[in-house]
Amino acid sequence: MTDIPYQQFWWLHDARWYQGVARRFGQEAANEINAEALKFVSRRVANWCARNHDISLGDKPMAEFVQEFEQIAGVMWAEGTISVTERAIDESSWESVITESFVLKMLRAARSLDGYECPCLDMRAGWFEGLGLKVRDSVVECQRTGGECCRFRAEVDR
Repeated sequence: MTDIPYQQFWWLHDARWYQGVARRFGQEAANEINAEALKFVSRRVANWCARNHDISLGDKPMAEFVQEFEQIAGVMWAEGTISVTERAIDESSWESVITESFVLKMLRAARSLDGYECPCLDMRAGWFEGLGLKVRDSVVECQRTGGECCRFRAEVDR
């Protein structure tokens, strides 16, 4: 029993919890609480990664930093549940591209996509706070709203 998919069961719990909040208190409350909780967890994950994997921007070239930054998604999500790549644009910005997301697949399968607001920027804000970075982050493209992928652009104050 060493290959128990703990993270997958946890995310199943999270999905049922979200749906329960939406039924009892409305979609707006569910979205707000979901984003707040995800930002909290994301900040903790990034802080842990920074301490245990020495992830920091400092004076590093952006390309080197984004390779380190990719590790955060590996801690946050179970292997095979998300496909994300990071690419430096210049020395103060980078792009994150998600091409596969089990979250969106599960929301579609549960017919819960209508009214769902992606907490991606809140999650990413938690990561940036956990790393101690001041970042302007924006959604360039979103799969939930019809995009071919989820694409974010982050610009850091150096």
